[in-house]
Amino acid sequence: MTESKFTEFVEIVKRLRKECPWDREQTNDSIKANTIEEAYEVVEAIDNKDFGELKKELGDLLLHVVFHTQIAEEENHFTINDVIDSIQEKLIRRHPHVFGETKVADSNEVKKNWEEIKLSEGRESVLDGVPHKLPALQRAHRLQEKAAKVGFDWEKKEDVWKKVIEEIEEMHEIENIKSQTSVKKDLKELNLKLEKEVGDVFFALVNYARFLGINPEDALRLTNEKFIKRFNYVQQKVRETGKAINESNLEEMDKFWNESKKLNGFD
Repeated sequence: MTESKFTEFVEIVKRLRKECPWDREQTNDSIKANTIEEAYEVVEAIDNKDFGELKKELGDLLLHVVFHTQIAEEENHFTINDVIDSIQEKLIRRHPHVFGETKVADSNEVKKNWEEIKLSEGRESVLDGVPHKLPALQRAHRLQEKAAKVGFDWEKKEDVWKKVIEEIEEMHEIENIKSQTSVKKDLKELNLKLEKEVGDVFFALVNYARFLGINPEDALRLTNEKFIKRFNYVQQKVRETGKAINESNLEEMDKFWNESKKLNGFD
């Protein structure tokens, strides 16, 4: 991309802010949810290996970067040049093995240096910088990765699995106590404990996935898509019998579900 091409794009966004009533009304807050949506559409295009769609979605995401920046510029916070300067400076500062004299043996050493540099920039914790608004599963994975980079990690995968089993057993223990309790106050407290135990199970499973080299967010997203395909197959087969899905029964739906598991593209 030439500099003039990017400048032309920025000027288009500026004109939209001046001449389009809808664009002019928007704020950083009003479009932040759309920004997240665009990022997920980029991910979906990558998952589908649809490079034509990826090109479009990256364009939409670039629009949001420039649009947010234009709003900030109008409010005298910063400009697009400030944004570019900031990321350039950070990339150079955090890659001393490329732009400086630092020597590294492998990518693990690069990651370690990266975290040390971030701490030297004023961060009080290696966990700083993991956004609070990340999906909980993804955030758990990032927190664990960050801690592992400084050596706070399990030594063996088998020990992580034992932790998963331990957390499941603790969850079941609270669940059993709850099933034998009828006092409203006690039930409320047990619900809170059970919620925490379920969270511990998820956190431990995320850790185990990390040891397997699996991104849990990606894994669950693929499973969600698999469920959608299979359940849509069930709905279609039920419709072919002349019934609506809510007029079917579990036995019939299970039969179609098992059929879907044998089809190509549904696994």
